[in-house]
Amino acid sequence: MKLHIHDVRRLALLAGAAAALLGGPALAADGKADRAPCFFITQWQGWKAPDANTLYLGVNMHDVYRVELSAGSPQLLWPDAHLISEVRGPDSICSAIDLQLSVSDTAGFRQPLIARKLTKLTPDEVAAIPKKFRPN
Repeated sequence: MKLHIHDVRRLALLAGAAAALLGGPALAADGKADRAPCFFITQWQGWKAPDANTLYLGVNMHDVYRVELSAGSPQLLWPDAHLISEVRGPDSICSAIDLQLSVSDTAGFRQPLIARKLTKLTPDEVAAIPKKFRPN
């Protein structure tokens, strides 16, 4: 099959539009964009997992982001678990798709995690998190 230059341009435009849609803020049920302003991976300072499908990320000493996982891991609840984040491309995190996460134990067993939603929590939402699950 031969592609003509106008076909290649059309495919490039479609790919760019798809990337913009995937990288943009998701709309909540009320029509407002989710609260997920960007942060740099170097600003991430800690994490806690209240359950196998949720992570709380501590960012910039005061901010907390909730990461909802598609298929979490009970390994996140183990005391010796290590959360690994791989950076491919820019080091800014603006949506769940930017997170390349896996969990590992001290023996080196590593399980990939798929982030499906990233939300920056309000101060009231952070205060509602039990203290033992707050990352900061």
